[in-house]
Amino acid sequence: MMLRLCVSIFLLVLSSSFSALSQADSKVYLKDIKEEFQKQWPKNRTINLVFHGHSVPTGYFRTPHVHTLSAYPFLTLQKLKERYPYAVINCITTSIGGENSVQGAKRFKKEVLSHRPDVLFIDYALNDRAIGLAASRKAMEQMIATALKHNIKVILLTPSPDLTEDIRSPNAVLQQFTKQLIELAEKYKIGLVDSYAAFRELALSGKNINEYMAQSNHPNQKGHEIIAEQIISFF
Repeated sequence: MMLRLCVSIFLLVLSSSFSALSQADSKVYLKDIKEEFQKQWPKNRTINLVFHGHSVPTGYFRTPHVHTLSAYPFLTLQKLKERYPYAVINCITTSIGGENSVQGAKRFKKEVLSHRPDVLFIDYALNDRAIGLAASRKAMEQMIATALKHNIKVILLTPSPDLTEDIRSPNAVLQQFTKQLIELAEKYKIGLVDSYAAFRELALSGKNINEYMAQSNHPNQKGHEIIAEQIISFF
């Protein structure tokens, strides 16, 4: 009897430990937002989706061309409007081409919080290779903590591919940044869109990743569709 009790307690503690390390469940994380999306006028309100990051959410394809409406923020908006015809949704991009997370954190309060996001998407890993994992983590945690203090739902994005790296390699630099973002999502129990895993799975299945890219470090519309599909799973 005592042995059975000890085993039960051990399993409970083990289960709690795994729960503590899990990122937000995409099926329930935005439950309140999804309920708002289904309300009809005059009971509905405007929902602000803010996309903060670098050139990819901005819509750069083959630099200097910017395809705003073919980039994943607006592809996501289009998919949401098909699913939620009564919803009033603002799709706001505060991203800047060439920027890293340290720079993004510096203007976070003034240029991101001012839009009063209901859901905030952060996408910096591709450019954060230039500043390193430690600096990236510090800046990302600063933005995450600030957003959570304002009761904003946060969803991190792992990087889209860079053709100068072999996405199939477990030792790729972007894989290291992906791992760190997964750890942050688990630590803060926030959402994670694992774009890198989606593209890596395509590559491992034999797909040519070049078909999803406009240039070495920017997806084309086909690539942005991959990311948008990952985002829409939260809604």
